[in-house]
Amino acid sequence: MLSGLFAALALTAVFVTALRRLAPAQDAAPPAPLVDRIDALLPQTQCGQCRYAGCRPYAEAIASGDADINQCPPGGAAGIRALATLLEREPKPLNPEHGVEAPRTVALIDEAVCIGCTKCIQVCPVDAILGAPQVMHSILSDECTGCGLCLAPCPVDCIALVPPAR
Repeated sequence: MLSGLFAALALTAVFVTALRRLAPAQDAAPPAPLVDRIDALLPQTQCGQCRYAGCRPYAEAIASGDADINQCPPGGAAGIRALATLLEREPKPLNPEHGVEAPRTVALIDEAVCIGCTKCIQVCPVDAILGAPQVMHSILSDECTGCGLCLAPCPVDCIALVPPAR
């Protein structure tokens, strides 16, 4: 009778071990949705050169098949290759209708010329510009993506795109 009890315990241990090995890991997170994985590969400049309102809408368009993977100049060739790998497609050259690949830049305001009109603040997609009406503005260079959207609305041309400070 005692040997039967030990045999039952041994069988139970074998079954528990087998179930643990066959069961999916509880702490393993499911893969992120495709749109999230595409968005994570984009440069997050929110510049609109792809003709979408930002990186997330562009990622959604790629995922749905409404946009191609070669419409992001800030992401450049490396970004296109990463998207192609993720989506198991062949890389292709950047579509020149959307711009050209260029080195990273950040905006710089000539504070002596700035009139504090706030027009640049209104168009900055990442809130990298500080200032108030009639007060000189400043750029948070760590936040600036270099999208250039602040250049056109500036009535005194006091903003330039420059290489980031090292």
